[in-house]
Amino acid sequence: MKEEGIKVVATNRKARHDYTLTDHIEAGIALKGSEIKSVRAGQVSLRESYVRTDGREAWLLNAHIAPYDPASRENHDPIRQRKLLLRRREIAKLFEQVQRQGYTLVPTRMYLRRGRAKLEIALAKGKRQYDKRKEMAKRDALREAERAASRYRGRR
Repeated sequence: MKEEGIKVVATNRKARHDYTLTDHIEAGIALKGSEIKSVRAGQVSLRESYVRTDGREAWLLNAHIAPYDPASRENHDPIRQRKLLLRRREIAKLFEQVQRQGYTLVPTRMYLRRGRAKLEIALAKGKRQYDKRKEMAKRDALREAERAASRYRGRR
């Protein structure tokens, strides 16, 4: 999934495993100078992060952006709250869906577009344990079928 002018910095692979993802929305992130330098270096982890909104503002929580070594004493807190830059209507819509329908906001990837850090967030509904097992079994079956097909093609 290589789009024009986009450099993917971090992905949250665990989100696809733990949640059923629906709507994807692009949001800007308010970062400090040392944070954007760490993002450009690819030192970001979205593994345990999530998005919280109060109806007026949206915040990225628990995302780890490593300290930028050359910044030394001017460095940032690696796990601080970061404000997401969204339109007021988008925030209100997300807040309503989270409140009424029991969705969660999960960051799926962080990337650079024209030098600006962007975050893709998704509305997510938690999967049950048996859903996860079913999905893993389906993936294993597809992989095994692909192996068998490649062995069959190799015999000719």
